[in-house]
Amino acid sequence: MPSRRRFLAGSAAATAGLGALPGVLSPAVAAAAVRETGPEPAGAGGAADRPPNLVLVLADDLGYGELGAYGQRLIRTPRLDRLAAEGLRFTDSYSTAAVCAPSRCSLLTGLHTGHATVRANPSGAQGALTAADTTFAQVLRARGYRTGLIGKWGFGPEAGGQDSHPNARGFEEFYGYIDHGHAHQYYPEYLWRDGVKEPIPANAGGARAVYAPDLIRQRALDFIDRHAAEPFLLLLTPTVPHAPSDIPDTGAYAGIGWSAANKGHAAQVTLFDSLVGDVVDRLRARGLDGSTVLLVTSDNGPHEEGGVNPDLFDANGPLRGYKRNLYEGGVRVPLIAWGPGRVRPGTSDRPTSLTDLLPTLAELGGAPAPSDVDGLSVAPLLTGAAAPARHDHLYWFRDESGVTARANAQDRQRAGWLAEALRKENYKAVRFAPVRDHALPDARWQVELYDLAADPGETRDLAADRPSKTDELVALMRSSWRDSYPRTPFGAALALPPLAVPGQPFAVTATLANGSSRPWDAAALTLRAPAGWTVTPASATTADRLAAGARLTAAWQVTAPAGTAPGGAWPLTAEGAALAPGGPVRYAADGTVPTPPPAPTADAYLSDLAWISAVNGWGPVERDASNGKNAAGDGTPIAFGGTVYAKGLGTHAYSEVAYHLGGAARRFTALVGIDDFSARQSALGATRATVYGDDRPLLTTPTLTAATGPVPVDVDVRGVRVLRLVVEDANSRTSFDHTSWALARVTVA
Repeated sequence: MPSRRRFLAGSAAATAGLGALPGVLSPAVAAAAVRETGPEPAGAGGAADRPPNLVLVLADDLGYGELGAYGQRLIRTPRLDRLAAEGLRFTDSYSTAAVCAPSRCSLLTGLHTGHATVRANPSGAQGALTAADTTFAQVLRARGYRTGLIGKWGFGPEAGGQDSHPNARGFEEFYGYIDHGHAHQYYPEYLWRDGVKEPIPANAGGARAVYAPDLIRQRALDFIDRHAAEPFLLLLTPTVPHAPSDIPDTGAYAGIGWSAANKGHAAQVTLFDSLVGDVVDRLRARGLDGSTVLLVTSDNGPHEEGGVNPDLFDANGPLRGYKRNLYEGGVRVPLIAWGPGRVRPGTSDRPTSLTDLLPTLAELGGAPAPSDVDGLSVAPLLTGAAAPARHDHLYWFRDESGVTARANAQDRQRAGWLAEALRKENYKAVRFAPVRDHALPDARWQVELYDLAADPGETRDLAADRPSKTDELVALMRSSWRDSYPRTPFGAALALPPLAVPGQPFAVTATLANGSSRPWDAAALTLRAPAGWTVTPASATTADRLAAGARLTAAWQVTAPAGTAPGGAWPLTAEGAALAPGGPVRYAADGTVPTPPPAPTADAYLSDLAWISAVNGWGPVERDASNGKNAAGDGTPIAFGGTVYAKGLGTHAYSEVAYHLGGAARRFTALVGIDDFSARQSALGATRATVYGDDRPLLTTPTLTAATGPVPVDVDVRGVRVLRLVVEDANSRTSFDHTSWALARVTVA
């Protein structure tokens, strides 16, 4: 069974980042750790050796030229302009994509869009992070940081208790929007607090009484207040100035002869400025300004939705392009670093990708970081200690179906085409594919080359004049893309069996993986099980040293008491600890093991049986219990080729649904394929389905598409205790991979 990795939270974990790890490290190692890093400082202000608080504020669709410090003349941003004057202003900072979801995925994980899990703004189903995605919140939480995300997350599904939820990706506290479509509502009827929807009664029925950015502002200030005495990481992601240009009061812009959309947009940018100012004021009021590093940036270039005219504000400054373009205006963004006594004032023209944030925050916090990220730490640049490493090149990928007029004009009517770009030193190549297929031969792409030193506005295409340079950058584009990017394991992982039969021992294994570039000492693994369960080590659980790339694997025999209730899901947690070069770290992986529901005693449709577990890439598994007459769960009737089928399951890759057969069944039959509803949404879906019996593959389908139709399934399941139905993406386009199992049925012997 898959497990959810996390990096230990709570007040105990917070102190572990600065001192010993009681009950895990040996007393000698723990004492050495305290001597090396010092004890937890008292009081809110913190001592000089306290790890810095880290605050990252991410605007939504704020253009390179929309701050006064970057040349803005019409919109007022006094607080950010002052931070830029007092801190370090980057002139060549880049988002990792020209739209929201892939940009934020890369920012969180340090992987560019040729390697990241989410590489496009999904259409329909929401792009999701996975258990293999390590975020900077997880990295810092392992060193004892309190971690919070307030505002827009932007990855689905919109539910708690799943791998793509902020709580599962390292953020102990979350308040805001999970779904990026929901985040377009400035007067929502609910926001999420951790894994629970929190209603906003005053906005019920479409009322516009409570403005969400005000709630986000207050929660951010409360987070600072509550954690002033301990190192914290705050990711603050307000939705301004994303369209629509909703704001209660346009303030200083009310009397200007602009359209309502432009007034609202300008007021939203100024609101963002005041929000950052309020954060700075609260840090100062708490005496934390000298122990905090604040970073402010944006996820992509300026938008033109909802009637906003970015040209009125010169929102992209001297650059070409807007949101959705891979030209500079679409991906070059403001980046300001501020921290009195911690960040040197000035400017930097180092080409700096937001993939650099993960290794930078890790270095500032004294935490090991995954070695397989694309980012490079700029911590030495912030402190003025040394010149940081520089990228050989920066890469961008675009697979965007949304088209807006100005962006399309900049792309010469190719805004809906597949595109990618690469910057090496001062040369930048942009190319477009007329077919949505990254494997398209290079000769069929349309490629352009620009010299950013001489032509920052990308007005003169040099591809024909400098073919060798063009070919060099195209080759780098090819090498920067991978269809899949397997990660080096990092932190703790837990492997659980599909079932825990009460009274019968079962094996559990866990690993602590040093996916960083430096060795760890005094590694240890422990396992926590429910009260009354027996846990017996079956292997060594400690190691004196874990080299870079090495892992410690431990095993236990676990037994649930004979009277454990059937049909339950029981939590187990593996905790891994070690002494990393920056100090002690602790990681954890959570999982659940189910006790089986009763096995079927007669022939049955799977939609009528209780499943053991269900994992779905987007939303709940749709279960049709209506004989095809009504919608399946929250979805549509299952139909292939115009024929509606009784009973079935609707899933979205990656999906895995498991049933307890208990050795009682003899056949499993079904039709599996991409259903008519999904085919009408898009013809791009492609999946592959596998039927497993007790972890043994019984059948794997060919690639399923709307064009191929469904595939019949008829497999022998005699003796099988656990039946698993798995659907995987087959073409790296998970947004369109809704797949249905119709007439899914077991015949009992």
